[in-house]
Parts: sequence; C-alpha cells; structure tokens
Amino acid sequence: MPELKNYRLLISHSWKYSTQYDTILEWLNTASNFKWSNHSVSADNPFNTKTKTALKEQLTQQIRGCNAIIVVSGMYTLYSEWIDYEIDTAIELGKPIIGVKPRGQERIPSKVSNNAVVMVGWNSNSVVQAVRDYAL
Repeated sequence: MPELKNYRLLISHSWKYSTQYDTILEWLNTASNFKWSNHSVSADNPFNTKTKTALKEQLTQQIRGCNAIIVVSGMYTLYSEWIDYEIDTAIELGKPIIGVKPRGQERIPSKVSNNAVVMVGWNSNSVVQAVRDYAL
C-alpha cells in the first residue's frame, strides 16, 4: 500500500465554540486511511505573542505551511477578527478553504461561502472527503 499523504490543516474556529473544533478534531483523528497534522491554534495551546502584529505573523506562518484551512461557518464568524484574518490570509496565499456548515444552521456567512472551494455539511465523511479532494 502506498504511503498516505499527510494533510497539513488549520481549523479556523472560535474559541468560544470549541466543541465544534473538538468534533472536527475527532473526525480527522479517527478517519480511516487518513493522516494529518494539526496547524490550528487552540485555546489550550495559544501562541505566546505580545502584540497583534506578532500574532498575525504567527498565524500567517501557520497558514503558509498548510495544505488547506477548514472553517466552521457559524454566524459568529461574522464577528471574529481572527477568523476573518485567517480567511483573508488563506486567500492571499492561495490555500483552499473548506467550509463546514454546523448542524442545524440555516444561514452561512457570505465571507465563508464566497471564498470556500467547497461547503460541506456537519458530517465526518464529508469533511474528510473534502480534504482529500481539495487540499493541495
């Protein structure tokens, strides 16, 4: 069997809604025949930066090293400076954005839907398949 590709992914999320992030982590960690590296910045392991500029530089480096970013497209995305920055940086660096629509959500922020290469539902198989299909 050939060696599995290691997908380097950043999961863009709001720390206030970390259960969604945790769910996607579980899906990726338990997917069959799937290998990945987590480039996300979690509330448990934040960057040790002192300024907003330094934080932006760190985030840019994280995204630069990724094959794709996954954006949980909750409506809170509209109000998150950091998710907005991650989306803009992914676009600037030519990184594919995989949008994930949370279960039961009827509306999607246009910032996500207009820039995602694909929007998938809240389903482990859909997220994993989108990574396989669209991550560079």
